Amino acid sequence: MATNLCDHPLVQHHLTILRDRKTNTRDFRLSCKGVSQVVILEAAKLLILDTLEVETPLETTIGARLSEGIVLVPILRAGLGMLEHAMDILPNSSVGYIGMEREEATAEASCYYTKMPELDSSTQVFVLDPMLATGGSAAQCVEQIKTYGVKRITMLCIIAAPEGLDAFETVHPDVPVIAAKIDRALNDQKYILPGLGDFGDRLYNL
Repeated sequence: MATNLCDHPLVQHHLTILRDRKTNTRDFRLSCKGVSQVVILEAAKLLILDTLEVETPLETTIGARLSEGIVLVPILRAGLGMLEHAMDILPNSSVGYIGMEREEATAEASCYYTKMPELDSSTQVFVLDPMLATGGSAAQCVEQIKTYGVKRITMLCIIAAPEGLDAFETVHPDVPVIAAKIDRALNDQKYILPGLGDFGDRLYNL
């Protein structure tokens, strides 16, 4: 089941800016940052902590630090819009890349590029893709990551369609999805409604 962060005040604020067709590129990028950080902070609740002793100026106390083995995997190209903000919050994380291309006529995705750091069963992977529409790209990406033996994978997105969530969860019921907003539906061209248009085009001013 997906986590829907639509009630968060910052999500509501920044999503309105992202949806507005009149929003300029600068403000679109700033709101991408704002909403991405909310999603990433929610995902960080899944991280594992190691305990350690730390010396304060007054005494010894018990503290905690994040365990190693956090990997961020943006789905190219739109996922790059979330990557920098995820690295700001998780600066010691590694980064892998998966390039997915959607055939416009069929809306089916195919992989054209993969580059991964070292992965194993203890690695926590956060897959970044702003728009989960049909779920095809996300499902293929997660399938590839699982071939490395990874057991802890979470899908992070800004907007998801119910159809895409259903398709993704059918294939990967073990992978949580954290979305800033679950929108109404897909249109005939497989774009999310009400959505915000083509995220990558608006992010890169194309």
